[in-house]
Amino acid sequence: MKRLIQNALILSLLLFTSAFFGQDVSLFQQFNGKYDFVFIGNTLNPIENSFQTTVSVLTSSSAQLSLNPNDQIEKAYLYWAGCGPGDFDVKLNGQAIQPDRTFILQRVVSNLVFDYFSAFKDVTAQIQATGNGNYTLSDLDVSPYIDFHSQRSTNFAGWAIIVVYKNPSLTLNQLNVYDGMQAVPDEVNITLNSLNVIDNNDAKIGFLAWEGDSGIAVNETLRINGTPIGNPPLNPVNNAFNGTNSLTNSSVLYNMDLDVYPIQNNISIGDTTAQIQLTSSQDFVMINAIVTKLNSQLPDAIIAINSIDKQCGSRSITAHYKVVNPNSTAILPSNTPISIYANNVYLRTIYTQTNIPIDGNETGQVTVVIPNSIPNNFDLMMAVDDIGTGVGIVPEINEYNNKFVMPVVLSVAPLFNIVPNLESCNLGNSKGLFNFSEYEALVKINPSDTVSFFESQANAQNNVNPILNSTNYLALNTPKSIYIRIENGGCYSITSFVLTTKNCPPTVYNFVSPDNDGFNDTFHIDGLKDIFLNHKISIYNRWGKLVWTGNNNSNEWDGFANNGLLIDEKQVPSGTYYYVIELNDPDYTEPLTGYLYLTK
Repeated sequence: MKRLIQNALILSLLLFTSAFFGQDVSLFQQFNGKYDFVFIGNTLNPIENSFQTTVSVLTSSSAQLSLNPNDQIEKAYLYWAGCGPGDFDVKLNGQAIQPDRTFILQRVVSNLVFDYFSAFKDVTAQIQATGNGNYTLSDLDVSPYIDFHSQRSTNFAGWAIIVVYKNPSLTLNQLNVYDGMQAVPDEVNITLNSLNVIDNNDAKIGFLAWEGDSGIAVNETLRINGTPIGNPPLNPVNNAFNGTNSLTNSSVLYNMDLDVYPIQNNISIGDTTAQIQLTSSQDFVMINAIVTKLNSQLPDAIIAINSIDKQCGSRSITAHYKVVNPNSTAILPSNTPISIYANNVYLRTIYTQTNIPIDGNETGQVTVVIPNSIPNNFDLMMAVDDIGTGVGIVPEINEYNNKFVMPVVLSVAPLFNIVPNLESCNLGNSKGLFNFSEYEALVKINPSDTVSFFESQANAQNNVNPILNSTNYLALNTPKSIYIRIENGGCYSITSFVLTTKNCPPTVYNFVSPDNDGFNDTFHIDGLKDIFLNHKISIYNRWGKLVWTGNNNSNEWDGFANNGLLIDEKQVPSGTYYYVIELNDPDYTEPLTGYLYLTK
């Protein structure tokens, strides 16, 4: 079953005897180079609908494509149309087609609403693969609507393909394809924009129109820039849309027109627009597509920013760019200006270095300093063929495609808090154990920044070998600097803090039992050896006699004497002894004294 798309426009009150709702004809595609075009297509009306005694519309028809051997198909655009809200499932040479775009036109006459449609499909791949030969459009069915539309003699359907082709022997042309859906009576005015006429020789214009009748010629004119045009005898000046195909010289293309007119006498060198005016006091005609071919030899400067180099904390950036001259018909000369803007504030102008050929390009780079008045987030714009005021000096095919904008975020070093130095107890030879895990949160001002710790500034700058354990970090030597890298995704800052150790008060274990059981075998003092390097230990018996002395180079006392009567290092008897520990440290001027107990 055919898929029919209904028009969503509902008219609750009809106040006009004749009104139209369609889409303005406007530029769809432009080609610049050695291009030309041809139409093929056919009607589905077996006879002009004004003369039908039995109302009918076919569902298929055929047409022939015959290009020259050196013609290379660049693009092929299929249009099909008819009365009613639309049939958008058709076939071309048996291949199912659904539209890329659709056009709807609604006509209100004497409180009756008449719907018309057109559909568009890019069929380039299929036409390139098939090439010359017969093309058949099928399954276009408007039969549910022909009885209603026969009231106004607008029961019709048809199809056409616009074929754009390239040939090395052609002149350099500008070819524009315009489409939409506009209708008369009484008058339609269409402005064709984006023209660049440098030579009007062999200029021509082609029309794809629907519903023209050969028997209706009441005030029917087609004007280009105010001058009526025609192609008699096929297309009289007073009956331009009369069911004809000027490419095949056919006058039986019922209720559609594929007409091409020479217009070299209707346009002038330097024209950038053309005015199309269609009038008719009776015939209902819909313009679906217009194609113009004009001789044009102009460049087309386009610029693109490929990448931006930024440095952390710098307002100087380097833009890498490419200037291309695509879809053009002349070289882009050297010394074409390129102006640079930040948030539309002009910065500087540079120039292209070489003549850029058709479809050629030139790459370059430019360094600019962004003023402090521009925020860190801004739009960098480069405009080719712009002297810094938005004005160009090179005539181009398209004067509206010279700009490229890229958003830029300057790499600003993240702000951070200063963290205090850390101090811990000396574990010996200035070794210390530290916990700086809380510094990750403390150093950050922006919570989304990331923080890493490093043992050297070089490692922090290169982001290598980070410290993985900040909770129990063992510093083998102090003082030692720890470096913090704070990153915000595009930039980083580095700060540092210092680890130092201090000589904490020793802890004396005053019980000695030298029995080699691994417990209390010696007189042990935590935080003394290799910390208080100049310490001295003296041990006395209960009568005050010195029995042992030691220092940082001595082993811990194990109950043997090295002084006095037992100087032969005989083991002293069990009992209570008195110790004196002189730390010889400026922070500890008083010796540590106390009793220790020796048991065997």
